[in-house]
Amino acid sequence: MTTGSTDQPIRFEPEEACPPLTALVVGFQGAALILAPTVLNVAIAVRSSGLDDTYLNWSVFAALVISAAITAFQAIQLWRFGAGHIVLTCPAALFIGIMVATVTSAGPSTFASLVVACCVVQIALAWWLPTLRRIFTPVVTGTVTMLIAVSVLPIAFNSVQDLPDDAPAISGPLIAGTTLLVSVIMILRASGPWRLAGPFISILAGCVVAVAFGLVDADRIASSGWFGVPELPALSFDLTPGKEFWALLPTFAILTLVIGIKTISDGVAIQQGSRRRPRSIDFRQIQGMVKVNGIGMFLAGIAGTLPPMSYSSFSLSLINLTGVAARRVGIGVAIVFLVMAFFSKLAAVLLTIPGPVLGAYLMLAMGMLFVSGWQTILRDGLDPRRVLVVALASALGLGLHNHPIMGDLFGDDVGSLLGNGVTIGAVVAIGMTFLLEATNARRSRLEVTLDMASLPVIDEFLTQLATRLKWNETSTLRLRAAGEETLVSIQAQENDADSSEHPRLIVNARPQGTMLELEFVATTRQENVEDQLAYLSNEASLPTFDDLSLRLLRHHTSAVRHQKFHGVDIVTVQVEGST
Repeated sequence: MTTGSTDQPIRFEPEEACPPLTALVVGFQGAALILAPTVLNVAIAVRSSGLDDTYLNWSVFAALVISAAITAFQAIQLWRFGAGHIVLTCPAALFIGIMVATVTSAGPSTFASLVVACCVVQIALAWWLPTLRRIFTPVVTGTVTMLIAVSVLPIAFNSVQDLPDDAPAISGPLIAGTTLLVSVIMILRASGPWRLAGPFISILAGCVVAVAFGLVDADRIASSGWFGVPELPALSFDLTPGKEFWALLPTFAILTLVIGIKTISDGVAIQQGSRRRPRSIDFRQIQGMVKVNGIGMFLAGIAGTLPPMSYSSFSLSLINLTGVAARRVGIGVAIVFLVMAFFSKLAAVLLTIPGPVLGAYLMLAMGMLFVSGWQTILRDGLDPRRVLVVALASALGLGLHNHPIMGDLFGDDVGSLLGNGVTIGAVVAIGMTFLLEATNARRSRLEVTLDMASLPVIDEFLTQLATRLKWNETSTLRLRAAGEETLVSIQAQENDADSSEHPRLIVNARPQGTMLELEFVATTRQENVEDQLAYLSNEASLPTFDDLSLRLLRHHTSAVRHQKFHGVDIVTVQVEGST
């Protein structure tokens, strides 16, 4: 769950070819990192849903195979699919709670159908990412992440009492307490490889205490074969969706969006941690990363197991520990994971872990997920309007979770399904974000062609905007100059592209106090302006004609951000003004 030490320099960047043996050895380390959460997340979800051992063995096998396939696909990057980086993938703990609720109320076939249906949501998110980026903000995703963590915690505490009837009453809390204590010690005191091995050591400590109470079933290990494919359970789909499907669909869609947004933030972190020198984020690779995760969700629905998601903490831990960020490592992880999937004896050992140990692991994981959600909110900054979104969404999500009032409004059957606190909180957060966007200072918009002939129109647009804001002459000139240099910088890149048509350029202006945010939305295919500005910051040479506009742009603006998506580029500049 940590990013490890950052002292290890990057030896191989993603595009660089590391030796095959190195990729395989580092891949083994990466597979070891995500083995525990892969098996444990599935085991907790299946056991808590009341499904049998046949379904459990199959779900673990399917999760290992799907995680291997998605990790390899992310590394390969085919066309517009894949991240082109090391993206360690394992089953999403965020779906544990909703899987338990769905299977117990509507059966595994409805769960499988909902997962397959919602894979479209992730692919659509990747496609429309430039449009949706202002709605699914860090405030929204952070709030929903915290609500998910709170909603899953009861499952963790119920697992502490998941013991045989003749087990001593003290055994569950003692086993779980030992597991948590060792986990805390490893997190606080261990470093390097020992810290990464912390989950395995804490689980082993809990199992030792369970053995002392005679609560470990060794028959499962003895009776399992060494290699093979587990028995296939009776998998099915609900081809005639009933009221349970439609009632649960909003919750699944929202959780899928949360996984998609988390994948975006994970992709940003992985890109930043995989380079020797800072480089602006390539959102085209982020879009490819989300699309592949959507494919993984489809495969998980077909197999009837938990959908996968990326974990930047594990990926960055591996990169920081080894200094290897080459995407070949993703292939190495996939190979090792496939071997583990067919190694039945290993899965049997992991599946004998007692319920209290799983509960303790889930407590810590959900606690860290809650903190991760809060950090996501804080990273975007908190002003009174965002505080209102978090406060109202959290209050209604926690307060109305499984509340009888939902049954009074929608009936007992549907109300129990709609009364999920995550769904309620997410709907409130998204609705509040829409409201805040609508009540923001009025946005001004101009649409022209990406051509220097449009400069007079843009200049007039910015002059009128400065007049309406009552800016003084100096601020007005700075705003006009920023607009001109941004257009020149984008147009200079487009001139190098082989195209006979001038693409469309949309200029959006949003006042934010004394600051004005200008957003230039266009279709270009060349270098990132942010990277060029960073390069200029490290150069001491005299400016040339080619980079003069970039230097002027840096001089006139407070901030410049360039986001490259498939089919669209968005350059955002901020200009400080005064009256």
